[in-house]
Amino acid sequence: MKLPVIRQIQRNCSAEQIENAIAVLESISEASSIKEDELDVIGELISNCCGALEVHEMVAAGETEKDALNGFMKKVMGSIDQ
Repeated sequence: MKLPVIRQIQRNCSAEQIENAIAVLESISEASSIKEDELDVIGELISNCCGALEVHEMVAAGETEKDALNGFMKKVMGSIDQ
């Protein structure tokens, strides 16, 4: 997960566009010809899209973009430390 990528997606795409992208990436990941390293890349893309979607929801709930991004990353880092 990369914060600059999440910020870029959140700023330039609507929640609906992000949801559609996630659906497409999930569909691609299920193709039998996809290799393990390609799955890793797709997984990273999905993670970044899911992060951007969550930041979208936090901004819609009234948080500033900066607070939403920082809050999201703290949540992610907190879950990794456990």
